[in-house]
Amino acid sequence: MTLPAMQAAADATRQAQQTFHDGSSRQASVSERENPYPEGRLIISRTDLNGILTHVNEAFVEISGYTEAELIGQPHHILRHPDMPKAAYQDLWATLQAGKKWHGYVKNLCKDGSHYWVYATAVPNVRGGQVVGYTSVRRKPSRKAIAQAEAQYRDLRAAEGA
Repeated sequence: MTLPAMQAAADATRQAQQTFHDGSSRQASVSERENPYPEGRLIISRTDLNGILTHVNEAFVEISGYTEAELIGQPHHILRHPDMPKAAYQDLWATLQAGKKWHGYVKNLCKDGSHYWVYATAVPNVRGGQVVGYTSVRRKPSRKAIAQAEAQYRDLRAAEGA
């Protein structure tokens, strides 16, 4: 699957080659610019069982920098920031596939190379007793929680690189 092209980040501080669990890859242009979480809003998306986006709300579109058309049909990892450890996503998927609710802090990559932090809650969507996809609702995280997540994720990435 080919991801839509990222915009060249004018304030990029680094390039990161990313390879995803589905075998796709991309070169990400990453800046250190953080976009503030939109006050008083929830960021919502739904995916199918394979993590392909089937619904995004207006807040998701606005903060990501992608259009709705660029997002629908794409893998949710279109937003994966290279600073996020693989272990965080392994935990997310293991929890969801066990039919449980997952909570966590996530640093997402915008189309222009900037980023934003969220506190995410992801749940399986069950219809007729069968899981048919997943919904994620994101809220504004506290600065203290972000600082803790950054330290934890730095340690996890170091362990993954060892």
